[in-house]
Amino acid sequence: MSALTGLSGTEAAERLQRDGCNELPAGRKRSVLSIAAEIAREPMFLLLVTCGMIYLVLGDVREAIMLLGFVVVVMFITFFQEQRSERALEALRDLSSPRALVIRDGIQKRIPGRDVVSEDILVLAEGDRVPADAALVSCMNLSVDESVLTGESVPVRKTSCSGDKEMPRPGGDNTPFVYSGTLVVHGQGIAVVRATGIRTEIGRIGTSLQSLEPEETLLQKETRRLVQRLAIAGLSICVLVVVIYGLTRGNWLNGLLAGITLAMATLPEEFPVVLTIFLAIGAWRISKKQVLTRRVPAVETLGACTVLCVDKTGTLTMNAMSVKKIFAGEHFYDLGSIPGSSPEHACSTFPEDFHELLEFGILASKRDPFDPMEKALRQLGIQTLVNTEHLHDDWTLVQEYPLSERLLALSHVWKSPDGRDFVIACKGAPEAIGDLCHFSAKQSHELGERINVLAGEGLRVIGVAKAAFTLSSLPGEQHDLDFRFLGLIGLADPVRPLVREAIQECRDAGIRVVMITGDYPGTAVNVARQIDLPSGDAIITGQELDAMDDAELKTRITAVNIFARVVPEQKLRIVNALKASGEIVAMTGDGVNDAPALKSAHIGIAMGGRGTDVAREAASLVLLDDNFTSIVAAVRMGRRIFDNIRKAMAYIFAVHVPIIGLSLLPVLFGWPLILLPVHIVFLELIIDPACSIIFEAEQEERDTMTRKPRDPGEPLFSMKAIGLSVLQGLSVLAIVLSVFAISMKRGQGELDARALTVTTLIMANLGLIFVNRSWSRTFFSTLSTPNPALWWVAAGTAAGLFLILYVPFLRDLFHFAFLHPIDIFICLAGGVLSILWFEIVKISNVRLPQHLR
Repeated sequence: MSALTGLSGTEAAERLQRDGCNELPAGRKRSVLSIAAEIAREPMFLLLVTCGMIYLVLGDVREAIMLLGFVVVVMFITFFQEQRSERALEALRDLSSPRALVIRDGIQKRIPGRDVVSEDILVLAEGDRVPADAALVSCMNLSVDESVLTGESVPVRKTSCSGDKEMPRPGGDNTPFVYSGTLVVHGQGIAVVRATGIRTEIGRIGTSLQSLEPEETLLQKETRRLVQRLAIAGLSICVLVVVIYGLTRGNWLNGLLAGITLAMATLPEEFPVVLTIFLAIGAWRISKKQVLTRRVPAVETLGACTVLCVDKTGTLTMNAMSVKKIFAGEHFYDLGSIPGSSPEHACSTFPEDFHELLEFGILASKRDPFDPMEKALRQLGIQTLVNTEHLHDDWTLVQEYPLSERLLALSHVWKSPDGRDFVIACKGAPEAIGDLCHFSAKQSHELGERINVLAGEGLRVIGVAKAAFTLSSLPGEQHDLDFRFLGLIGLADPVRPLVREAIQECRDAGIRVVMITGDYPGTAVNVARQIDLPSGDAIITGQELDAMDDAELKTRITAVNIFARVVPEQKLRIVNALKASGEIVAMTGDGVNDAPALKSAHIGIAMGGRGTDVAREAASLVLLDDNFTSIVAAVRMGRRIFDNIRKAMAYIFAVHVPIIGLSLLPVLFGWPLILLPVHIVFLELIIDPACSIIFEAEQEERDTMTRKPRDPGEPLFSMKAIGLSVLQGLSVLAIVLSVFAISMKRGQGELDARALTVTTLIMANLGLIFVNRSWSRTFFSTLSTPNPALWWVAAGTAAGLFLILYVPFLRDLFHFAFLHPIDIFICLAGGVLSILWFEIVKISNVRLPQHLR
């Protein structure tokens, strides 16, 4: 390879075949079959399929078809959501394989970044994404944004390589190396590729993800335990019913029928349906809030999170610069009132004493800047210097004095159209500018005081100076020019809009926000102050973190909200320490340095706009608009989903109590069988849509974002809540048994008594749906909250009830007698009476479990 011609096409092809493509390590893309297999392996789905097959073997085709139909519907919804998420994530890929400009066969060629190989010669310029780790053989004023690897928002300066040096870790100024995935913000350079793909720094961090396994969510674990317990209990009772019926009545066939009926009533099929449908549709609802769900169960966990770990750069801040405060002529000027004003107003309010400072700050920058600092200067100039003589778009750039290790300042030499004089604009580190202006000790001390004022506000400070030269040839060094000091410019990395409000909402919701950044403590504290993040003096730096053992970290982490100068491995350790303290941890981030912590956290939340592929694939959720406020919307939706799951399960507990009672008590006391399998099928046609549609569509409760997160150690459904649900069911059971007993005592016959009892149960079932929509608002107050599915189910139930009561064929199939209008009124009154007490409890404002209020 020649330093001028680069690799030949043949050599590049051979290296590509030998080393593989220049791509980041990524999670293996899930195929259609793999997604379907993951869904089918879920124990809840296996339970549903098994139940359906058992019903087929027993000849109960209707129940089997209904149950297996639900399996198909749920699998379709989940599969559709997973596929949709995968396609959206594919569309977000814009970092891992950028295009690259290389020299091959002596010609500059633009090729896909994945085709870059070792020993390729890269041509780098402003705005380029570095496609591979490389050593600089030459560069001019090259600055690179390495925040994707280090978390540092300020670009670092680069120099050329003087020999075959070993590549160090990224970070720090004046290194002769550039790294894959970083961004060139200033200057240009030529570099020789040292490493590609997984051998790069970005790839090395990515491979650490493979040692971390995603955790099963709490809801999955708790639901599985609940289903197992109910299934075992139901099976035991069913066997008991068959034995008791056979021994006491001698009719084992009817005993088997009674056992099957009870099995159909007690099998916990609704629980996995509720879990899967609520989370799948919830993920779809969250996507409307610009949050893409990569792993559906994380929706539930998000609603329970207690700690949100936030990376500062690019998440809380915009990773951009804006001029906030300037100093000239012994005076400071705060530009807080300038942004957003009209150019005419800004020009009229910007003091004349500061015009020259800004003028030469712009002259010391690129005409079409890419660097965020120079962009800020240019934008302010357009706002404040319009229609003045201080903008010089017609001047010609003659020469540039670049930054150097010895002098952290650069100068641009301009020639005006008349060509009489050279005008030199210089900007850089304030100390370097003072040196060029030949400051005395007193002047340097005064300059230091001015710098401290700006730095104390968390600003990046640069100095600006000017010089003039009349000779035909320019001097070789900036020190040979006679500079005059003009002033200081303080720039801030702006906080994202509405972040302060979003963090306040998190605080109201009992969610602790922790800032984890690679930036300096002073900058982190300043950002924390801007967003009202409580910090005090409690800050832990990366160096302090290294000196702590796990026990000390676990103790101190409960009172610290800011971690500064942290490297990727330390972020992972912080997340693990929070988890060890019993917290439910959500972690946001956009860089590769965040990916290990994203995957280790209970909920990883990646930024979709500027995030890396590795970060997105490690995360459970992706913010499509990179808006921090979307996290709050996701938390709100997650809590709503979890509340609605609990409402649905409260209803399931309540409605199954009378069904089980009406199936079990006649066997124990020698009564005629009240419920037959066909009745259970009809009731399931009400119960299943109520669980999967009505309660899923319920709006959030009033206190959704003002209550603390659920205690991580609290079960999905507390014993007190279960007790209240069972009490609802027992009240319904008492009423329907009373209807049955009175009917039998009056000699109305088995068919008449069954019709009255089942109709009353159906009415009470609808009542349970209405009262469980909210455990804090009354029936009438919930009517003001729209839920179209509720009325569709109620109307469908009324229509179905009418058919089975008054169509002779169906009435015979259900073993009913004809009911008169007065009978229907009695059934309706019984249904209302069975749930009336719970409405009285709401009105009397008796304290109920918070998560259902």
